Amino acid sequence: MTGAKGGLTQDEGVTTSAAKEFSAGRPRRSIGIMGGTFDPIHHGHLVAASEVMEAFHLDQVIFVPTAMQPFKAGRRVTSAEHRYLMTVVATASNPRFTVSRVDIDRGGTTYTIDTLTDLSEEYPEGTDFYFITGADALAQIVQWKDSDRLFEMAHFIGVTRPGHTLDASGLPSASVSLVEVPAMAISSTDCRARVEAGKPVWYLVPDGVVQYINKYDLYKEVD
Repeated sequence: MTGAKGGLTQDEGVTTSAAKEFSAGRPRRSIGIMGGTFDPIHHGHLVAASEVMEAFHLDQVIFVPTAMQPFKAGRRVTSAEHRYLMTVVATASNPRFTVSRVDIDRGGTTYTIDTLTDLSEEYPEGTDFYFITGADALAQIVQWKDSDRLFEMAHFIGVTRPGHTLDASGLPSASVSLVEVPAMAISSTDCRARVEAGKPVWYLVPDGVVQYINKYDLYKEVD
């Protein structure tokens, strides 16, 4: 069972008051943006996107693989092209999912403010954006580049495991919501570790991504 929390409080089951307010009487498109390293993309990402799409009545969710992530320092990240193609494979079966190269093609360090700015130029004026991220990351949003502008550009949705609490002090409640997603217990870190240890990742990541990982020997220990 999933639950969405509008303004960071439980309200009317899956669809929150915030979701209803944002979706009611809106003649334009509502677009979800899920940015991430996707190293690799897994079912937790896909389920989260699907649940948010349903709860907030989104027309589409754009997956945006990062070029370089400022908070991934200290570990080797798979090439952007491999991560992009795995994301394309994983989302291909859902016509309302799409993948953007906007961060990869821009290059350099990926910042959310740049992602939102570039995508806003690709969509008609007035399009409503919903940025989907992990609740833990959302709690650190005040540390993000140009954080004061972010809430003017999008409604932020933190996806979290059931029962997980978020310290939302300092966050504008009208611009932030939480959605509980059981599948968020899956992590890319665990998937990489399993592959490196020779363990299967079937049912943790989409079948096509498993085949892609095997084809290119990704996440194998390199001497």
